[in-house]
Amino acid sequence: MNLIRAELERLGARRFVQLMLVLLVLAFGVTASTTLAGSHRPTETELTEARAQAAESRRQMDDVYQRCVDRVNGNLPPGSEEEQFPADCGAFDPMRQDRLPVATDYLPGVFVFSQQAEPLLYFLIAFLGLFGFLVGASYIGADLNSGGVVNLLLWRPRRMTVLATKLGTLLGAVLGLSLLASLAYLATFWVIGHSAGLPGQLDGPFWRDLGAVHARGLVVVLLSATLGFALATLGRHTSAALGTAAAYLVVWELGARLVMQIVDTAHPDRFMLSSHVGAWLSGRIEYWDASACASPTGFCERVYALTWPPALAVLLGLTALLAVAAFSVFRRRDLI
Repeated sequence: MNLIRAELERLGARRFVQLMLVLLVLAFGVTASTTLAGSHRPTETELTEARAQAAESRRQMDDVYQRCVDRVNGNLPPGSEEEQFPADCGAFDPMRQDRLPVATDYLPGVFVFSQQAEPLLYFLIAFLGLFGFLVGASYIGADLNSGGVVNLLLWRPRRMTVLATKLGTLLGAVLGLSLLASLAYLATFWVIGHSAGLPGQLDGPFWRDLGAVHARGLVVVLLSATLGFALATLGRHTSAALGTAAAYLVVWELGARLVMQIVDTAHPDRFMLSSHVGAWLSGRIEYWDASACASPTGFCERVYALTWPPALAVLLGLTALLAVAAFSVFRRRDLI
């Protein structure tokens, strides 16, 4: 317990961590103030017009679906305008859509919490993921570079215990901060939705879906912190983790993606770490592959999907591999 307490104090005392906390608060403040300034309570006239537009959109969807069914069944009256429809009209069935148009879709300049909470939560996850990576890299990297780990080992001469305690303290602190930040963040926008906008439909499915995204996001934040910690441990410096991340983004995410597009590689997004992060957060993500239909004959599917089970396996596998490598190298390395 003394070692954990000491590590928590060291982590909280780091100026870089304090700076990142200040930037986190500033980012939240700017986002909240911008949202508040750009929203207003809708008038009764605006609500009436929005309801009429939503009803008209739903009616048009019903009309398109009925025309498709009539076209497939050959029930269109003579002289009707020819329209191209697929053999299966399920794509036009309003009952099969993820959601139907509602009045809040037609209220520009009005913040609707139920519609904006998930995109805002994705922004929070991205910021916390970056926060975890940078703090994790600087936390161990600075100690390795300055000799702080050597001094700590003089007090507690067990390398694996010391490194594991550092990693556990980091993950616990990042998780606690993420939970508090998420609560304050969503509560702020919930208040904005009730006071300067509309709350929207806050039913059970909404909170269940939002909670699922938040839980998946916390996993991404913890994995990011672990990756930063592992890379800095392997490179013995914070800059090693930052350089590795920058090189990956430039060389692989940008350069390799461009090369794959040039040579028409099939399903190139499955090789990108960012694609697996997106698939894990959303549960399923679809990509368009223009090279899939290079042959003019036969049926081909241009859309392919990444789902969360293989995406999670990739993320956990990569993180575990780097973490094991970091502990293995740290155990045998000369720290002086």
